[in-house]
Amino acid sequence: MQPTEITEILNRPISQELLARDLTRLAYVAQDGTPRSIPIAFTWNGSEVVLCTSKNAPKLPALRENPAVALTIDTEVHPPKILLIRGRAELDVVDGIPDEYLQMNGSYEMTPEQRIEWEAEVRSLYEGMVRIVVTPTWAKLIDFETTLPTAVEELIRQRAERQRV
Repeated sequence: MQPTEITEILNRPISQELLARDLTRLAYVAQDGTPRSIPIAFTWNGSEVVLCTSKNAPKLPALRENPAVALTIDTEVHPPKILLIRGRAELDVVDGIPDEYLQMNGSYEMTPEQRIEWEAEVRSLYEGMVRIVVTPTWAKLIDFETTLPTAVEELIRQRAERQRV
């Protein structure tokens, strides 16, 4: 997929709505060779998806060994809106709490007092974190109005062919 195609998909209004959500599902291959898919908070900086995790997270050795990842960001309504992204995870170990981590957790409903307590707890728990940065190398938006899953598109073509006969 060409970078211009990826940019066009990610700049669509529905993609932008999905990229503003709180959670994605990160899929990767664990060190034992089995697949994993985990919910994780994220933020979109306009060109990359940034996720943050603890320095001792089990996913980190797996991502170092095999940085290929897939992300799914979707809605819980009908028809669902789904943004699929593939890319490579780059790991950036940082001291302290990355600004992105505080931003990505800023949309949860907290009172100002809860926010102060949460941030104090985070700062006391983590001496540093790992930023997982994913630059999209492939993207697909499925909104069930203008775009469909590839398999459904194929079924529609097959049905049209049967009806022509």
